[in-house]
Amino acid sequence: MILTIDVGNTNVVLGCVEDGVVVSRSRLATNTSDLPNDYAMKMRQSFAFDSIDYHEFEGAILSSVVPQVNRAIRSAVRKLTGLECIIVGAGVNVKIDDPGTLAGDLITGTVGALSMYKPPIIIVDMGTATTIVAVDKDGAYIGGAIVPGVNLSFEALSQGTSLLPNISIEAPRKCIATNTVDSMKSGAVFGTAAMVDGMIDRMEEELGQSATVVATGGLSGGIIPYCKHEIKHEPDLLLKGLAILYQKNAKPKKQHK
Repeated sequence: MILTIDVGNTNVVLGCVEDGVVVSRSRLATNTSDLPNDYAMKMRQSFAFDSIDYHEFEGAILSSVVPQVNRAIRSAVRKLTGLECIIVGAGVNVKIDDPGTLAGDLITGTVGALSMYKPPIIIVDMGTATTIVAVDKDGAYIGGAIVPGVNLSFEALSQGTSLLPNISIEAPRKCIATNTVDSMKSGAVFGTAAMVDGMIDRMEEELGQSATVVATGGLSGGIIPYCKHEIKHEPDLLLKGLAILYQKNAKPKKQHK
């Protein structure tokens, strides 16, 4: 069983992957002030809740967009399991201006998508930020777009205005809403879905052909059903990609405690 760790700006997602199947997943809050012992305790509690014996992990791999927490999380994994985490590096052919700047989560998502679908592929990852990226017909990552995530956008809207409240991100009954809260929900859900549809259209035009579209991320389940394009929803895309990348690397041996 492989421990896969996807560190995002809001959450740390822990995945337990066995024979390519995600058998357990859980979320911890990403906190740059947490020490290794803090993360170790939270991980142990999470594993216990899911009846996972963390001594059975044979390897661990980490993808992160928050470098400040990497050291603490790697140390926490070492304390619990005796394993050294592999950090995601190159795993796909990257054709952007500076390949070294490509975030680990984008590499991981691309690897996961290519393991399940034939390119070209457009990958939509909806979390704190929304990323929409393209993989060409040869399986190369060629770039994409980054926009503020749905929650982040509407938190800023609420904080920057006097009369607009915080809202839950859920679809209202109709797009042409008749009150303030539903109007905001319409913009959040239908507006974001329309943005995703529009970006898919533009990217397919630049690719010169239609693409398989895959969506992941914590907010995707509430938005993707309202898109007009056919989109494959793969909530465990990054965890599966991490497991594949782990298998491509030498498996580290457990250290004696």
